[in-house]
Amino acid sequence: MDLFLIILAASLFGSFANVCIYRLPLEKGVVGGRSYCPKCKKKIVWYDNIPIISYLLISGKCRKCKMSISSQYPMVEFLHIISFIIIYFLFGVSTTSILLMILALTFIIIFFIDLKHYIIPNILTFPLMALGFIKSFDPNINSLFPNYINSLIGGIFGYVIIWLIIFFYKQVKNKEGMGLGDAKLLAVIGFWFGWIAIPFVIFSSSIVALILVIPSLVNKTRKFSSQIPFGPYIVIGCILYVIFIDQYKNLLFG
Repeated sequence: MDLFLIILAASLFGSFANVCIYRLPLEKGVVGGRSYCPKCKKKIVWYDNIPIISYLLISGKCRKCKMSISSQYPMVEFLHIISFIIIYFLFGVSTTSILLMILALTFIIIFFIDLKHYIIPNILTFPLMALGFIKSFDPNINSLFPNYINSLIGGIFGYVIIWLIIFFYKQVKNKEGMGLGDAKLLAVIGFWFGWIAIPFVIFSSSIVALILVIPSLVNKTRKFSSQIPFGPYIVIGCILYVIFIDQYKNLLFG
């Protein structure tokens, strides 16, 4: 029964995430208003808005105008279901699970917005910073999370290190290398997981970005000067940190 509720909640939050991904870059509200087809402007009826299932039933096309619906929609919903199930099996029904599900929800939204629009909205990062710091005052919280001192140091460290990269790159190249959205996102990770997570996330996200970008540089579909959204790679780096946290700490502290 718990697993069924988790899947149901993940599906609903995945649907909400799709609304955020579409509307936030357009500076539209995400709470009010029915979903509609961007081409024919017809409102989507409830039975065509069931996560994943509706997409399959209507073959990924608007029922009215037959315009193709992006596969991003079921992908986002599927990612929520998978991430929520993994969190549930690792941490059960707990405060830690709730916190990680909130983080997963927001990270997925950030991932797809930055991937398409090259922005990370403050409305997503600022609440995460606050929540990451507030939760650190709970002495009974999972050891995955730091105490409030390490949380505060992590948040500041995460922001400052990206700010310094931006500053020095601009001095050398006379142009922006990264955005402050990336600095705020790394600050989020610092507030949530402490300063110790920052070096791992920066290193691993850079390696992942390099691996994924090299093919496009080799076949010349992308230039060295091309803009690259780094937020998705920071998210991947954070996921890798959570997966390999024990090995990472053993490497550092023996």
